[in-house]
Amino acid sequence: MKKSMVKVIAVTGGKGGVGKTNVTLNTAIAMAEQGKRVLVLDADLGLANVDVMLGLRVERNLSHVLSGQCDLEDVLVEGPSGIKIVPATSGTKNMVELSPAEHAGLIRAFSSLQGDYDVLLVDTAAGISDMVLSFARAAQDVMVVVCDEPTSITDAYALIKILSREHGVFKFKIIANMVRTMREGQVLYNKLTKVTDRFLDVALELAAIVPFDENLRLAVRKQQPFVKAYPKSPASLAIKTLAVRAINWPIPAQPGGHMEFFLEQLIGSADNQLERDVASE
Repeated sequence: MKKSMVKVIAVTGGKGGVGKTNVTLNTAIAMAEQGKRVLVLDADLGLANVDVMLGLRVERNLSHVLSGQCDLEDVLVEGPSGIKIVPATSGTKNMVELSPAEHAGLIRAFSSLQGDYDVLLVDTAAGISDMVLSFARAAQDVMVVVCDEPTSITDAYALIKILSREHGVFKFKIIANMVRTMREGQVLYNKLTKVTDRFLDVALELAAIVPFDENLRLAVRKQQPFVKAYPKSPASLAIKTLAVRAINWPIPAQPGGHMEFFLEQLIGSADNQLERDVASE
């Protein structure tokens, strides 16, 4: 039986501390509660925290895959609502200094996974390292998490600038996170687009406004996702809306011409489409 196409979304932000991992995990769980089979990659290879946020016990991680001790399939752990997680490692310098070939090998390894997934969410590290850029470019959609702080906006702009000018990524979904009001979220988005419209050839879309929510801090202390601990809180409702919206983002009909997650499936889909086009002529 042919595998279904996998939607791949990178969640990034430039600056650390903007709530990227919380957005990733809670969106993943909200998608799973919509009946989707969701895989989360903790792509902060040197300072992993996805498993810590969920209180999960992890025996093996990506460092064991890269050293050849096991396959990617062997490190998967199950999280809330049945999501599967690819854990990274923390405090390991050599994981931060992977070569471009090792990045490519890791991305390619996802095509060997046996599970039939609908969505892969990639929680990148902070900053604009080669690792962050590799994972963002290998996704179909890039969600940029931004807070209403000058450093967050500046760093988000820098990330968008380098991805567009040097890596051919021109479309970005913006998440205005931890804002006090819906208007504040819209103003934050406007601040970013004002600069990108002037200096960059990119298209931004305001994908979600996630309000500041005291319940989020309480959930982190409990090592629980807030969509599970406080399902009716303002942040949970915003994330659930984002999850439904993201599920419906279209998957490209053909590869983008560079290394991508689940590339073989994209190539197979393009070949099948070509066969259909030829048959219809």
